[in-house]
Amino acid sequence: MNSSTAPNPSADHLAAVAGLYHAYQTGLMLTVALKRGREDAADWTRALFRRQHHAKFRSSFDKLGLTGMPDAQAAAAYHYLANQVGGVDVEYVAESDKKAWVRFPPPRWIYPGASICGIPREVSRAMLEGWYAENGLSLNNPRLGFVCTSQTTDGQHGLAGYFLEHGRDLSADERLCFRPGEMPPRFDPAKAPTLPANEWPAERLAKANRNYAMEYVRTGLPLLTELFGPSDGGYLGRHAGRLIGAQGYRAMAEGFGLTPSEGGAEGFAHLLQAMAAAEGDSAEISQDADGAWLVRRPFWRLGRGMDQPHPAVFEAWHGLIEGLLASHDRFVVLTLTRRLDQGDDAILWRVRNGAEP
Repeated sequence: MNSSTAPNPSADHLAAVAGLYHAYQTGLMLTVALKRGREDAADWTRALFRRQHHAKFRSSFDKLGLTGMPDAQAAAAYHYLANQVGGVDVEYVAESDKKAWVRFPPPRWIYPGASICGIPREVSRAMLEGWYAENGLSLNNPRLGFVCTSQTTDGQHGLAGYFLEHGRDLSADERLCFRPGEMPPRFDPAKAPTLPANEWPAERLAKANRNYAMEYVRTGLPLLTELFGPSDGGYLGRHAGRLIGAQGYRAMAEGFGLTPSEGGAEGFAHLLQAMAAAEGDSAEISQDADGAWLVRRPFWRLGRGMDQPHPAVFEAWHGLIEGLLASHDRFVVLTLTRRLDQGDDAILWRVRNGAEP
């Protein structure tokens, strides 16, 4: 049979993949907290957000139209606009050139549904240490810090606080402080910054939303192996991936427009193809002489930019695929025959229908 390639992904396809990776990120947080403990979960989260910060913060200023704003306002506006691009509900209030608030009201994007009950407060604090405490340094303004006044994980009205430019340089332990109880002013969307509409059409926003969710996983999986070693890190990522893949299969399949009648090996081959396209890659499907379906994916977007990742990183990600298959059809046999991270020219899966009892 001739090979075929999936068409360009629709907004529904992009949203389906974004939802899967969003859940995977939260699942990784919960898995590390459960299997390794609160402090290890905080260490991983802190490293994740710090690495994300250094990769994304300054490079996004021009894209978001923030160049030239006072530093406190620019830092708050960054979180307001960048999180909006990712589909996150957030508020912004500038009190002055030197003080600007952000607030993430419930439900928190990163802790969807009941998952927030399993997030240790150390993890929430580590997120602020990894990103918010770094803003002043990245803006070359040692007087700029962040004051956290509320945390959702503490049972308060959301994550809230303000960027404040002090009258002196701050020490490392002063760049983030906690003053619970201070209330942010009421949010007025009309007074908040906006994205340049002509530069952010719906298609770009849909892709940015997908990238936002995938980027957390792209950064987080290598950190698991760096902090906890390839064996433990790979296990944590693969275990979470299997659970999230199985739980998220139905929503993703529906987002792709696939129906339960499209089960079996052929249906899963089409799902892998649609998933690759929605992630920004491509995949071709064909059949071999024995009737098994072959899915050839020559790129792995999630691994782009990784510096010689340990094989455990790919294996952790592949847990998602294994979880999706477990829900799709437990009698289908999936064999991974080639891997890009091992120097092959593509990821190649062989998918066939197995014997049923």
